[in-house]
Amino acid sequence: MHRPLNTLPVLLLLGLALLTQSCSLLREANEAKTFARCRFRLESVSSIRLAGIDVQNVTSRNQLNLIDAGRLSLALANRSLPLTFRLHLEAQNPNASVAAMSQMSWTLFIDQLEMLSGELGERVEIAPNSSSIIPLDISVDLFQVLSGQSVETIANFAFNLAGEGGKPARMMLRIKPTVQILGSKFSYPIDVGLTFSEGGMMPR
Repeated sequence: MHRPLNTLPVLLLLGLALLTQSCSLLREANEAKTFARCRFRLESVSSIRLAGIDVQNVTSRNQLNLIDAGRLSLALANRSLPLTFRLHLEAQNPNASVAAMSQMSWTLFIDQLEMLSGELGERVEIAPNSSSIIPLDISVDLFQVLSGQSVETIANFAFNLAGEGGKPARMMLRIKPTVQILGSKFSYPIDVGLTFSEGGMMPR
């Protein structure tokens, strides 16, 4: 004769699992709602290199030493001018609860020219009433994105980013944070801008 199955522990475990899942979904929804109220700005740029040359504090081609000037001339002759830097995106959470996103895609524009796109595939959390820096590593070959332009134009564009001539350059980052609510993902675009001129990009 089989003893009747005591279903009470099973029901308790099932109820606990459902309660845990409900709390998790509620927390997820609250974090996403809070993230939608966060503010963003381009806080700074660091590790600026042009054709492998450190130009973080260079405001004129005349400041390059002979070796770096030669490397730049060789890069221009080979029609390859890689520009790399780290962009520091600041996310500010002025709310009293945690904000979070699951991932973020982005597109970088400089002087209204689309340079490149990328994606941050990791979860980002921002504590209440605080801010967090999201680093984005940028790498682009100016000869590719400025295809059809003269060598001199491309070189001038590159050094305008370092502040040569005092001509303001405008950087704009179009981000699309993705938040997850009740198992579904939602994205929305945000434009974040930065203007830099004489003195170069904002150092970090």
